[in-house]
Amino acid sequence: MYTQSQLKEIIGKALVNLLYNTEAERLIDPVKYILSEGGKRLRPVMTLMACNLFRDKIDDAVSPAVGIEVFHNFTLVHDDIMDQATIRRGFPTVHHKWSTSQAILSGDVMAFISNECFLQTPREFMVKVFRIFNKAAIEVCVGQQLDMDYEKAAFISQNEYLRMIELKTAVLLAASLKIGAVIGGAEDKDSDLIYEFGRNLGIAFQLQDDLLDIWGDEILFGKISGGDIVSNKKSFPLVKALETATVRQLGELKKLFSDEKSDPGEKVKKVISIYDQLNIKELTENLANEYIRKALGFLLRVNVAEKRKKELSKIASSLAGRNR
Repeated sequence: MYTQSQLKEIIGKALVNLLYNTEAERLIDPVKYILSEGGKRLRPVMTLMACNLFRDKIDDAVSPAVGIEVFHNFTLVHDDIMDQATIRRGFPTVHHKWSTSQAILSGDVMAFISNECFLQTPREFMVKVFRIFNKAAIEVCVGQQLDMDYEKAAFISQNEYLRMIELKTAVLLAASLKIGAVIGGAEDKDSDLIYEFGRNLGIAFQLQDDLLDIWGDEILFGKISGGDIVSNKKSFPLVKALETATVRQLGELKKLFSDEKSDPGEKVKKVISIYDQLNIKELTENLANEYIRKALGFLLRVNVAEKRKKELSKIASSLAGRNR
């Protein structure tokens, strides 16, 4: 069985060896830039882990895993444009380093590079794998649209928010695992279980990201603390606060999130003060941990020896102790 660090190294080497059309280097430079920034490589690593659950040889899953990582980074390039984010993983975002037009075009080509990676899937798995990927890719776009729609809404429910992050974030992680399981020769029941493991884990992961944006270490997290508050983003803490706030607190929050001239630092402090009054940090942590428990429950039911699940279990369990 491979360890997480070994699989991350395999993915890193495969990304370095990607072939590009270099006729227009300015098109490809931003692609190389965002793919070289590192990151957790969580999705491709978990693709290989899922394959490794069912077989020892994982070579056939490497190209599709790389395709997933390229696609994921493509979504980040466009997401950063929509959010007007300036930092990603501690580095300038692509549109901030180059331009919005360049980021859009370079992001677009990444989608097709991703497809090229998937075309290297073994023939017997090709159609099934591509359908899993395409379904997830469409759902990611639906989730992004809901995210944009919700930014204009005065109020959204917790269930609406959870469905949005399921589509925008969790389904790609779930699909990554299912693709690896399919290539590994898993039965349909087991590949469905591993999908549900990933879906619940993905929701937990996004909830933790929402929490870390506010209460996380800026250096460790690679983003400006309170960025979601400054940009008026409806992350889970705000959704939950609007749902549980008193009339007075609700008025304060609405004022803080509507005042375009407020000092960003003061705004973050005042919003966090209200969040602390409402115990939002603990509520977010508890919900994230609930989804982690659900994920581990699905993994437990996968019909392979428990020792083969060790690395996946370790990733899920480690989410509960991410740096804050």
